[in-house]
Amino acid sequence: MKQPITGSKVILRELRDGDAAFFAHWYNQPEVMFQCGFHEQTTLEAELAAIRKPEADRDWYAVTDLSGRLVGETGLLRMWPHWRCTDLTIIIPDPADQGKGYGACATRLMLNRAFSHHGMNRVSIGVVGLNTQALTFYKRLGFKQEGIQEQGYFHNGRFSDFIMMRILESEFNRKEYINV
Repeated sequence: MKQPITGSKVILRELRDGDAAFFAHWYNQPEVMFQCGFHEQTTLEAELAAIRKPEADRDWYAVTDLSGRLVGETGLLRMWPHWRCTDLTIIIPDPADQGKGYGACATRLMLNRAFSHHGMNRVSIGVVGLNTQALTFYKRLGFKQEGIQEQGYFHNGRFSDFIMMRILESEFNRKEYINV
């Protein structure tokens, strides 16, 4: 059983079966599907299966506010310990919960975990180019754009670039993240 990770605005905890309804609802919303690259709707059963999936090459958490209310999920996936590289994911799907610092706090906690706990050197993330809000968010947290997959994303009959971003351990200011 994983120990919760507490930051100044969020708690990262293990996913629970009871979280599946939240994700089944939000991951079927058109804007969330676009932002996350989901191409088909999900079901409660599919979300339960994802929650129960063994964590072979990932480190996954529910994101809650400090009162314990579920607001999203985050994790490291495609972990390559020999290369010291991994990918990050973070989703705060409800617009009412966005802009409150939950995503920034959760991302900083996960970066700290990637570099300190897992010994990673590089954390990357892919962002739909049309999702300018996410691009600005990741740049503000220290991610740098390193590549563009031109027209690498297709949604609602139109193409968008897919932007590859990354942050290196040497760029991660631990002092800034001590009290995240």
